[in-house]
Amino acid sequence: MVAPTPPPIKGGGKEYRKVFDPELINRAIDAVKTALSLFTVGVPLIRRGPAGETHVDVPVMYMDVAIDRIHYDPYLKAPSPKGRPVRAWNVEIDPQEVRQIIEAALKEAYVIEAAEFREPEDAWAIPVAWNKLIIMHVKVSYDGRELIPDYGLTEEVRRYVI
Repeated sequence: MVAPTPPPIKGGGKEYRKVFDPELINRAIDAVKTALSLFTVGVPLIRRGPAGETHVDVPVMYMDVAIDRIHYDPYLKAPSPKGRPVRAWNVEIDPQEVRQIIEAALKEAYVIEAAEFREPEDAWAIPVAWNKLIIMHVKVSYDGRELIPDYGLTEEVRRYVI
């Protein structure tokens, strides 16, 4: 009797990589530190929901592509932590004010010396913080040499601006 073939493991077929390689992690962190001063604030994406709620995301741009989005809290008039998009009711949003607030926060932002590994992208996610809150993640290639854009967000920004 022949034993059944086990199902493949996700990502199977790739050569094994030692994920925890301090040199590659440090290179990825340094890449984000170098790029951070070159990030710019894109046009705020203001969405209105069916219940009348407002949600604001602000894309962070690098060389005309979006890197990640920063959630904006219209009640506090400040960035919101990553993973906590704010739905607000009965608020007026001034896109120019939002942009100025996020620009100021981005100038004060700093790279946290840590990395998360994202297997589907085969990349590092480097956290960026402001005021002790993680406000975005920057994806960097496994070898730490290239930033990885958020292509879906880049397309959304292009559709929104046109």
